[in-house]
Amino acid sequence: MKPSCDTVSAPVARIPLTDLLLLIPLTAAAFAIQGYHPAVEDAEIYLPQIQKLLHPELFPFGAEFFETHAKLTLFPNVIAASTRLTHVPLGWMLLAWQILAIFLVLLACRRLAAVLFNDRLAQWAGVALVAGVLTIPVAGTALYIMDEYVNPRSIALFGAIFALDGVLRRKYVGAALWMALGAVIHPLMSVFGVSLIVVLLCLQNFGGFAKFRGNSGAASASGVAITAAASAFLPLGISFRQPSPAYRAVIQMRPYFFILRWHWYEWVGLVAPVVLLVFMAGWARRRGHKSLELLCESLVIYEAVYFALALVMTIPPQLLALARYQPLRSLQLLYVILFLVLGGWLGQTLLQKRVVAWAVLFLPLAVGMYFVQAQLFPATPHFEWPGRAPADDWLKTFAWIRANTPENALFALSPYHMDLPGEDEHGFRASTQRSMLVDAVKDSGALTMFPDLPLAERWQSEMKAEARWTHFQPEDFARLHRDWGVTWAVLDQPNVSLPDCPYANKTLRVCKLD
Repeated sequence: MKPSCDTVSAPVARIPLTDLLLLIPLTAAAFAIQGYHPAVEDAEIYLPQIQKLLHPELFPFGAEFFETHAKLTLFPNVIAASTRLTHVPLGWMLLAWQILAIFLVLLACRRLAAVLFNDRLAQWAGVALVAGVLTIPVAGTALYIMDEYVNPRSIALFGAIFALDGVLRRKYVGAALWMALGAVIHPLMSVFGVSLIVVLLCLQNFGGFAKFRGNSGAASASGVAITAAASAFLPLGISFRQPSPAYRAVIQMRPYFFILRWHWYEWVGLVAPVVLLVFMAGWARRRGHKSLELLCESLVIYEAVYFALALVMTIPPQLLALARYQPLRSLQLLYVILFLVLGGWLGQTLLQKRVVAWAVLFLPLAVGMYFVQAQLFPATPHFEWPGRAPADDWLKTFAWIRANTPENALFALSPYHMDLPGEDEHGFRASTQRSMLVDAVKDSGALTMFPDLPLAERWQSEMKAEARWTHFQPEDFARLHRDWGVTWAVLDQPNVSLPDCPYANKTLRVCKLD
């Protein structure tokens, strides 16, 4: 009898070279749908740290607003080291890492799919579905499955998937190594992978699978998982002390931290996966797909655990400092496995060898995801290639600043600039390699991880100095120069006149303050 790969103790299955080659166009398709924007959103936290590692003279002012967060991970060190070793410019290195991260996520999914489904077409359907939805929002967590730029979450994600595959194959040493990689790259996201593996091990090894399917077994697995998940947060720092008023004000700017402030459609993104996983577990049980059944049931318990933790950690005002751990970001890992499973089910039950059916499913999906992604950055090309001349006014301004102002310059600009029309959420520090007074979008988010540090008070002071930015007059810029040492300003106010503005376009001016 031919051995099945769909067993709990499946042996290591080598992925054929042909499969690796097939992953290349699939990676290209995923990248094409996703687009590439290396300096947007959370890149404003991680990219300046990489730049500072490569050039320590950068960011003499305000570096603590990204360093404190970025130093929790070895990700900037890895990118900086690979840039030094290869002598490849940082822009091209970031692009290479982004493509590699997509490839490794899909490779990990391909390997996991081989454990979950016997049918080869089902395996590829699962991987293809994941490739098509990498930028789908993850419920109300302010995350995508993968971002349009390389960051620690992407690396921790493929590490967690490889680790799950190792556990299902009972290759525990390899699984531990993959989880160790995730822990040093993104400690918080690795917690979620560890806790899912704990649930998986409970169902896999204690008392037999059938026993754990009962209520007492599920309760036991849930109890162990809750303990493991709560304990895993300890190295990150658990504090029950009431944070400062400044910190409490800042964290309230992040409504997605608090589950009771989610919109109804975000709750759908929380509840629907449970329904689908229960359905898939039942289908797998009837078909005898033991590994698939095991993983689906583990994910149901896993989501229940983190839902419970979200209720405990984000509702009582006494535990406000714990909200920063955002327990429902655990859904990122659940989403990628859910789409892998759903794609495999579609491939095995509906698609099979029907070429038209594959086209009807995946072509509209790819076009739709591409269109939605393009709308997220309407003023910016879908691919921001390294070295490409910027086309919009904000990026033209940032490029001029990077090329024409001193490295020790300190800038003031609208603290809400990342939210302004045409800016498309590009980080100022990441784009210009220059220091600035704090912003209201990313700096406030970075400091929420540190309630015991005085960053919130510092942030409030600088925000107060920038208050009423849209009504600034020349005397206000003179005050910033006198009180804060600001030497340059980016003006988006058309009615303000400053004497020394060496750069201007239709939207912005860059002015020197004396």
